[in-house]
Amino acid sequence: FWNLRQMGSNAIDKLKGLTHDKRYHANVEWLGTMWSHAVVTSTPVPDIRLHMMAWRHHYAAVFGTEALNRVRGFSPPEMHLPIHPDVCFEYVKALKACGYRWVMLQEHTIENPDGSGIRRPHMPHRLVARNSAGETVEIAALVKTQGSDTKLVAQMQPYYEAKGLDRQELAGKSIPPFVCQIGDGENGGVMMNEFPPMYNQAYNEIGWEGAVAMNGTEYLEFLDTLGVKEKDYLPVQPITQKRLWDKIGKRLEPGAADKAIDEIRKEDSNYNLDRASWTSDRNWVAGYESVLDPMHKLSARFHEKFDKAGVDRKGFGYRNALLLLLLSQTSCFRYWGEGIWTEYAREICRRGLEAVESFK
Repeated sequence: FWNLRQMGSNAIDKLKGLTHDKRYHANVEWLGTMWSHAVVTSTPVPDIRLHMMAWRHHYAAVFGTEALNRVRGFSPPEMHLPIHPDVCFEYVKALKACGYRWVMLQEHTIENPDGSGIRRPHMPHRLVARNSAGETVEIAALVKTQGSDTKLVAQMQPYYEAKGLDRQELAGKSIPPFVCQIGDGENGGVMMNEFPPMYNQAYNEIGWEGAVAMNGTEYLEFLDTLGVKEKDYLPVQPITQKRLWDKIGKRLEPGAADKAIDEIRKEDSNYNLDRASWTSDRNWVAGYESVLDPMHKLSARFHEKFDKAGVDRKGFGYRNALLLLLLSQTSCFRYWGEGIWTEYAREICRRGLEAVESFK
């Protein structure tokens, strides 16, 4: 949104028509996200809610508050899910505080409470987040199946997958499964070149029976009408948390998760909490200290300076510092490895610190 408006693109006007015209309300669903496509795991915890709120404020500025009130689902950048119990707890708490009803999760980033892999990915789930002190918060979740290949979405694979599924029983009721996928960006031109004709082909087949098209919120609201409540959804937690909770045992206290992680790493040097995203082969932390260190320093100084009563958060000084803080956490500065992108990140952090220190 920010770049499109700076470019003077007419795409925003077309999106406004799509968003405001009531004829499309049942067919087009916007999902919220982090403002600058920040990976949640490597985002300083105090900044997670700042990203969510910044996106919501920006969306409302572009499309209006009535449109914002219809944004009920959340799409995490890089499909990332925090594994650390305390971070996941704050993440879900922030989602709930921002008014989200559900979050999209990648199939292989979650596990059942007993540590086994999920077996019914097309059923509604609920992400259960528990922190070191034993506090719990939950949010409904729809599970994105398959890997990160945008080509699957471009060729309408979710529709053809759904055609081969049957109704399943949940909470004593027979309900339809839901196939959930998303394409995170253009990635090779497939969305531009393959999606339009395949979309038309699929929708020429889709009718009012069998496999039908539904948005995420629409599906959950449909389950409401069947009497299936959120408490009936299948509980899940971030992958490998069972191992952590076994190590924590009954030692529920602030810092318990960190102690358990240290103990596990002494037993298993390969254990890490950073790979619950599109694919398990990408680490968003290791090797990026040259970016992460200044990013965390900027975040710490930002909150030292601005988390006080009486600070003017509407003026240019605060808003400029906030902009640079959020920009510094964009995932692209790490996705492409060392080079010009990491240099951009360090420069943004430098400017951010300068903006914070110059604030009076």
